[in-house]
Amino acid sequence: MSKTMPGTKDRNTLAYPGFGLGLRPDHYRDFLDGPQPVEWLEIISENFMVPGGKPLAMLDAIRADYPMVLHGVSLSIGSVEPLDRGYLAELKALAERVEPLWVSDHLCWTGINAHNSHDLLPLPYDAPTLDCVIDNISRVQDYLGRRILIENPSSYVTFRASDRSEWEFLAEMATRADCLLLLDVNNIYVSARNHGFHPHDYLVGLPAGRVQQIHLAGHSDMGDYVIDTHDADVCDAVWELYADACGLFGPVATMIERDDDIPPLAALIAELDHARAVAARMCEPYYV
Repeated sequence: MSKTMPGTKDRNTLAYPGFGLGLRPDHYRDFLDGPQPVEWLEIISENFMVPGGKPLAMLDAIRADYPMVLHGVSLSIGSVEPLDRGYLAELKALAERVEPLWVSDHLCWTGINAHNSHDLLPLPYDAPTLDCVIDNISRVQDYLGRRILIENPSSYVTFRASDRSEWEFLAEMATRADCLLLLDVNNIYVSARNHGFHPHDYLVGLPAGRVQQIHLAGHSDMGDYVIDTHDADVCDAVWELYADACGLFGPVATMIERDDDIPPLAALIAELDHARAVAARMCEPYYV
């Protein structure tokens, strides 16, 4: 019997590709030496927006065997300044080269007056900001000729101007802009700890039919606050939250994100196998 997800007609997402990893230079040789048990790879867009050289050579070689997605950190979708047309042109050229499953970036702004802060800066969650973000997403999607994914940030400050929760902001943004969501489960946990909300409230407040991808990562627990550092294994509390997400959203493309203190590939594949096991257990009701 074929397997289908109930409520498929209500979903706006693209095809489900399975489980992936972030492609990092530490593991180039592993992927070049032979097949790995990974269905797809995520690359940091800016690392390959270059005219040539080793990064693109490695990308082309590995891309021959693995589907890829683009994940950016400089789109600055929340900025009131005009979008960087030069950046968009380079991103579009990379997308045409890689032919990714999808393209994503973050709900944030990254700089001012053409100066990149190289950080994901927070936004107030209010009506003017929402209108700005939606307008920018629409312009980007029109330019790229595709829907994009927007990732929820890790949060360390709040704004007096905010008149709604982050998940309410994301839900309206995704619907009005007709974009998709990259749900970083670790970021939800980090922000919940920092701001005192319940992470399950966040999950149930999102439009399930627009969650295209999930990030899993580690963080640094400082006691009174938590920092999203991507330098440790996924902790038990984040695994529990991932299980909740699988139960609510069904099968969603999931990857392990590791950017510092990067272990051997085998260790990340073991973590990815744990994600597969959690998803298989929690997503079973979504199949008939």
